[in-house]
Amino acid sequence: MTQSLKKVLEDQPIEASAPCRIDSGGTWDIKALALPLEKLKPMTVNIALNLRTRVTLSPFVDGKVRILSKGFSRGETFPFKNLPFNSRFGLFFAAVSHFGFHGVQIQISSDSPVKSALGGSSTALIALLKALSKADVLLGGKKISRPRLLHLGYHLEEAVSRGKCGIQDQAAAVYGGLNRWLWRFGQGTAPFHREPLLDKEGLKALSKCILVAYSGKSHVSLRTNSTWVSDFLAGKTRTGWVMVNETVNRLAEAMKKRDWVAAAGLLKAEMAIRRELTPDALIPLTATLIDQAERIGCGARFAGAGAGGSVWALGGIEQIEKLKKVWERTLRPVRHGKILDCAIDPTGVK
Repeated sequence: MTQSLKKVLEDQPIEASAPCRIDSGGTWDIKALALPLEKLKPMTVNIALNLRTRVTLSPFVDGKVRILSKGFSRGETFPFKNLPFNSRFGLFFAAVSHFGFHGVQIQISSDSPVKSALGGSSTALIALLKALSKADVLLGGKKISRPRLLHLGYHLEEAVSRGKCGIQDQAAAVYGGLNRWLWRFGQGTAPFHREPLLDKEGLKALSKCILVAYSGKSHVSLRTNSTWVSDFLAGKTRTGWVMVNETVNRLAEAMKKRDWVAAAGLLKAEMAIRRELTPDALIPLTATLIDQAERIGCGARFAGAGAGGSVWALGGIEQIEKLKKVWERTLRPVRHGKILDCAIDPTGVK
């Protein structure tokens, strides 16, 4: 059964938004890594940022769906019966198709740069699913829960990407905050266990101890992730990935205790392993930014799958303030490169 949203949206457009993220231990959230080694308790630590992606639903021609996105010169419009799931906005067409809606225009805008390795497409998907669920409630449907929203977002994206995506981006977008995620795809009840590591006061304190910079170079995560997964499945890098997992677990404990100095050292340790495992995740500029952070006494790593995108650092307040000046000088001549003005988002999708 399909339904037009045109009349519902003529009274008032529907809006939703979700935060992006930075992470440590990413890639372990991909099923190909986590499921075979579930006995080792694969995990990821991520931090939601208040750089939000916003989705607005407005009325459109019955039988059609239109998607526009800030940062892309052209939108896409298709009849509902022929929505492509492999186009530029195919992931979002798949979300609309799941709900059976048409007669809707979808406008996407984000506070974070496009393709900045901060989980942008997954964040937009969660915001879109939340907006579509609000429309569904107006038509008599049930309100969607956070676990259900995460379940739906992950499985939609995994299907469209043909198994090449993880779940941590969607998880941070749904829940916000700082969390340690335990991935357990083999259990039928839920593919994850979430452990919030800090309360709201702790999140405010941590916001003063992190710094995020965009390199000015966009990235494509699916290509990079594909190489990492292939090497893991072949057994070439498995020992290194286990070392990453052990280090990230200790990082989570240090952050839980608000021991930023120890946490910075552990982030540096993870990055050292990553340099061996995933050298293609660094470009000269991001390698320089990370080296600068480490010389000042901070830990730093690339966000997501790297290969451009963003870099984030963790350290004491004085070290972060000093690093900010250094990174600003380094990024000044770089087109689109900049420090991102952000803090930790405690609320998640809304």
